[in-house]
Amino acid sequence: MAEQNCLVANDWICGEYLRSRADELTEATVQHIWITALSVLIGLAVAFPLALLARRGRHLAGPVLGLTTVLYTVPSLAMFSLLLPLFGLSAALVVTGLVLYSLTILVRNILAGLEAVPEEAREAAKGMGYGPVRLLWEVELPLALPALMAGLRIATVSTVALTTVGSLVGKGGLGNLIEDALPSFFKAQVLTASVLCVLLAVAADLLLLGAQRLLTPWTRIRTPAAAGIAKTEAG
Repeated sequence: MAEQNCLVANDWICGEYLRSRADELTEATVQHIWITALSVLIGLAVAFPLALLARRGRHLAGPVLGLTTVLYTVPSLAMFSLLLPLFGLSAALVVTGLVLYSLTILVRNILAGLEAVPEEAREAAKGMGYGPVRLLWEVELPLALPALMAGLRIATVSTVALTTVGSLVGKGGLGNLIEDALPSFFKAQVLTASVLCVLLAVAADLLLLGAQRLLTPWTRIRTPAAAGIAKTEAG
């Protein structure tokens, strides 16, 4: 009875709300996840060739990085308004906007990772007969993975947060619940949706961190010299 009264009392924490709105919460969470995942994957697919283009020279890096930075500074309301004639009130509108926002983070991190590859590694691979494509996929990209994964983690977490803005067109996942609750200030719904957004961001970051550790085992290897230095500094 007390739990049912928490809805009437408009408490922040209300077990009855979780039970009675479980389907609604699940639907919003699933929508939030797939919009975020699709946006980040498309963003990565677009950012990779842009980073390769920017790497070809400073005359290309400036415009590419400048364009992605400008896109990131466009307010979300303005961005969606500009894209509205092309996509209408659809999920594609939200996904496209999120892809554009992710580019500045992804392009810069991919480019930084590729530029950090030691020249000695490139020369050794070329000496072994590696062509440009094989050099990229088998040498440069694996060595650039730590920076790439770091950018992917940042882009994913920021996209989880930005997805809520899609509530402007009714495609914001958990953001829809927050927007619906604000006029009446439905505390339990605002808090629950907000907490779920945070949990999604943390879960995505931990998942990508685990993937990064699996894909880059060499970053966890400590040489005897490095271990000795660390021990000396600690002492």
